[in-house]
Amino acid sequence: MSTPPVVAAVDGSDDSLRALDWALDAARRREAPLHAVHVRQYAAWYQPDVLVAGPPPGEDDPVLDQARAHLAQRDSGATAVEYLGLDGLPGALLPELGATAQLLVLGSRGRGGFASLLLGSNGLSVARDADCPVVVVPRPDRAAHGEPPAERGPRVVVGVNADSPDEAVLSFAFAEAALRGARVQAVAAYPWPVQPWLTPGEIAPPVIDQDAVERDTRTLVEGFLAPHQARHPDVPAGTTVAPGDAAGHLVAASQGADLVVVGRHRRRLLAPARMLGSVTHAVLLHAASPVAVVPPAPPEE
Repeated sequence: MSTPPVVAAVDGSDDSLRALDWALDAARRREAPLHAVHVRQYAAWYQPDVLVAGPPPGEDDPVLDQARAHLAQRDSGATAVEYLGLDGLPGALLPELGATAQLLVLGSRGRGGFASLLLGSNGLSVARDADCPVVVVPRPDRAAHGEPPAERGPRVVVGVNADSPDEAVLSFAFAEAALRGARVQAVAAYPWPVQPWLTPGEIAPPVIDQDAVERDTRTLVEGFLAPHQARHPDVPAGTTVAPGDAAGHLVAASQGADLVVVGRHRRRLLAPARMLGSVTHAVLLHAASPVAVVPPAPPEE
C-alpha cells in the first residue's frame, strides 16, 4: 500500500515557495512523497471556430519549472517529488486532492487578490473543505502579540475546547510533535467573567469561584490529553488554561511555535455546510507560526 503524499500548492509567489519548503520537510519526516501542484487559472484563448479554456497547446508551466528548480537546491533526491499542473479554480480543485493526501500545504497569500489581506480566499476555502489536514504557512514578518513562551525548544500548540474536545485534533498534534521531537502545549480558555441573565424577581446565583473554574477546566483538559500521552510517551505535554478569548491565547502561544493545531467545526443538523469556526478563522489570520486545520473524524457508523 503506497504512502499518501504531502501536497503543496504552488503559484510562483514567495508565499507558495515557503509553503513548498515546509511541505518538503513534512514529507521527509513522514517518509512520504511530495506532490507540487499548480492550479492554472488561464483565461479562455481563441482558435478559429472554437473557444478553449486553458493554456495554449504545448505551452510549458513556468510555475512548476520554478518549483522544480527551487527543490533542486534543497533536496538531494531522497524525497520522491511529482509535479502536477491542473486547470481550473484552486479553491475548488485543491480540496479535492485532500481525498488522497495526508496533508495539504499552502501559503497564506498567493498571486491573486489584494496583497494587504492576511489570508487569501484559496487558503480559507481549502482549510474549510479538504478532507485531510491543511497547513497554512504565514509570511515571516507576521508577529503575534502577548507574552513569549517561558520554555524554549520545539513546540506544537493545540487548541482544546473543554466542552467538546476533538480527538482528531489532539491525535494530529501529538503525532506531529512526535515527528518533530517537540512538546505539546495544550491551550484552553474558559469564559470569564460569567454574566448570568436574570429575569425580574429572579434570585442571583451564588458567586462563582474563578480559581475553581480554572482548576476544573485544567482537570478536564489533562484528562483529554492522557490517552494521547499514553500513545506517545516520549512527547512531553503541558496545559495552559486562561480566561477569555481562546483565539487570542492561541495566537499569543504561536510565537516561536513550530505549529498551531486547531479544529474545524463539526457539521450540525441545522448547519450542514462545512465551517471553519470563529476561533480557527482568527488563528489563521493572525498566528505567527504555521497553522494546521484538522477536519473532524468521520462519525462512527
